[in-house]
Amino acid sequence: MKRLLLACFAIAVFTGASYAQGGFRLGAKLGANLNKVDGVSFKDGFDFSYHAGGWMEIDFNKKWGVQPEVLFNQSTTQRSSFNTLYPTYVNPSADPNGKIKLNYLSIPILLRYNIGNLVTLNAGPQFGILLSQDKDFLQNGKEAFKSGDFSMVGGIQLNLSMLRIYGRYNIGLSNINDIDNQDKWKNQQIQLGLGLKLL
Repeated sequence: MKRLLLACFAIAVFTGASYAQGGFRLGAKLGANLNKVDGVSFKDGFDFSYHAGGWMEIDFNKKWGVQPEVLFNQSTTQRSSFNTLYPTYVNPSADPNGKIKLNYLSIPILLRYNIGNLVTLNAGPQFGILLSQDKDFLQNGKEAFKSGDFSMVGGIQLNLSMLRIYGRYNIGLSNINDIDNQDKWKNQQIQLGLGLKLL
C-alpha cells in the first residue's frame, strides 16, 4: 500500500506538471489539528496538535485537478483512566495524564473541484507513515501502534490570491491497534489551516 500510494503521488506530480492546462502551483501550509483515536482504551473528545508541509495544485481545466501534499502530521490523544482491556501494556507512572503523541508523514492525494476561482472542494485518500510514537506509556518498549494509517479526506478551501484557507475532516479506515484485535483503534481528525502559494 505504501509503495502504491507513493507511485500514485509521483505519477500525479510528473503528469500534472507536464500536461496541466489550467495551471500548476506550489506552496507551503501550516495548521491546527483536532484529533482523537476511537476505541474504548482512549478518552472520548478531541485533542489539539498541528500539521505542516507542502502542497501542489495541478488543474487540468477550470473545474478539475489534483492536489498532492506531503505533511508532518501530529496526532495526540489520551488513554482512558479506566483501562481494563490492556492492563499489562499500560504504564500509569509514565504519564499521569495518559497522553499519547503520534507523528505521521501524511501523503494525501486529493481530487480538486473548483467552484469559480474562490472555492475549491477536496476529497481523496491519505496514507500516513508513523514516524515516531510515545513509547513511554508502554511497558518493555512494546509496539502498540501500526506503522501505517489509511484514511479518507474531505474538505473545502478558499483561494485568496497567494493565500489558502482550508478546513478538512480526515476519517481513518485502518485499525492502528498493533496489540490484538479486541479493540479497534481508528484516527479521526479535523484540520484547519493556512497555505501560502510560493510558485
